[in-house]
Formats: sequence, C-alpha cells, structure tokens
Amino acid sequence: MDIKEYFQKNHKVALAFSGGTDSAYLLHEAVSNGADVRPYFIKSPFQPDFELNDAIKLAKQFKSDLQIIEYDILQVPEVSSNNSRRCYYCKKALFSLLKETAAADGYDLVIDGTNASDNPDNRPGMQALNEMGIQSPLRICGLTKDEIRVRSRAAGLFTWDKPAYACLATRVPTDMEIDNEKLRKVELAEQILFDNGFEDFRIRLFHDAARIQLREQDMRLLLKLRQDLNRRLYELFPVLLLDLTTREEKN
Repeated sequence: MDIKEYFQKNHKVALAFSGGTDSAYLLHEAVSNGADVRPYFIKSPFQPDFELNDAIKLAKQFKSDLQIIEYDILQVPEVSSNNSRRCYYCKKALFSLLKETAAADGYDLVIDGTNASDNPDNRPGMQALNEMGIQSPLRICGLTKDEIRVRSRAAGLFTWDKPAYACLATRVPTDMEIDNEKLRKVELAEQILFDNGFEDFRIRLFHDAARIQLREQDMRLLLKLRQDLNRRLYELFPVLLLDLTTREEKN
C-alpha cells in the first residue's frame, strides 16, 4: 500500500501532530490526497514552545484546523516517577485523551507519525499505540526517515531537515523524578544553544549537572562561544559537563 491508497481507504482521520518532520509530511499527504484530516497538538510540560510554534505554522500553511489540547502529564504518577516504562504510560495517557477528544469531534481513527525506521524493540510507547489501535501510515506504507526527508524537501516543507527531537522527559535519567523545574531548566538551556546556532544536540541531567551532547562538527563552535555560554548556562546549572561521545555516536 502506498500513502495515497492509505488515505483513499481511510478518508477521515485525526492526526497526532507534533510539528516534526514525520507528522508534517503526514499532514501534507493527507491534505494532498483529499482526506478529511484534523491535527491535534497536545501541549504538555514535555513539549517545548518551539514545537508548538512549528505546529501552528504548518497548520496555517495547510489551512488545517489545529486543535491544541493542554494537559499536565506530570499528574500521572507512573510518568512523573520516571521508571523504565514511563513512555508506555505517557503514550497511554496522551492518546487516550486524544482519542476521546477526536471521537467527540467525529473522528474515530487516530494516526501518528511513526515511520518505518522506528524500531519497535524496547519501545514501550509503540506498544501502547498498538494496544490502543493507533495507526501509523508512514510505517504501514514502508516509508523510512530518509525517504520522508527527501519527499518533504520536494514538497517544500520547512521541516524536511528538522533534527529529530525527543520530548524533554528523555533528558532526565531513568528513576529520577521528573518535575516542572527540571524540565524548565533543560528547555531554557537548550533554547540558549538553539539561539547560538546549534542544531542537533541534547542537554541531559546528570545529578545537578547539565551534560551537553553535540554533533562533532559543533564542538569548535562550542569552544568559540564558551565564555558567553558558560555565563548563561551557569545561571541554570551549577555544573556543566561536555559529553565527548557525540550525538552521532549515541545514535
């Protein structure tokens, strides 16, 4: 099945919309193929503001009626306690809310942007989606991340080369409780790096420290801006650590 056939078969869908490369391309295909698609963005403490801004920009581009749902995911104890199954409980809570909201709007089928490159092994979140009957058209149609980027570029989507962005909860080590203050500091610190020209990176917590992971080609820029970055980041964290294992080596 190709993506056109998918939307011919499934004409009315609610889309879990993140504003990232995959869900942006999925919205493009749904609209291009005449589907009745409504995108939903769930704004929780795990999503930084720039993701919401991108989602709003994309929805306007496609003249789609973006629905924004505010939800405090940290009120779910199995999520805030942050054990190895956090992602499972998080997806369960978020997609239960999405399905309920979409059904009330007349949309019984919910889809998401999981693609054929996403490995389901050791992915509790994908297990939750399967249990809930969430469909992943990109995965069903065998579209990999690389192919989605090529197609997105051809379609003129600004997200074609947008770096993958895991939610802010992934910056907190497993079994360390997640709270709003930790997430706020990480988001502010990552915004500082964004504003200084860094792209594919992470700032992860390590006890009270911020552990910075960069691409190899960005190490020189970090050293060039070291004094200014130190000054601004030390306002958020008492200790700054540079992880010499690059982002590429982590993947």
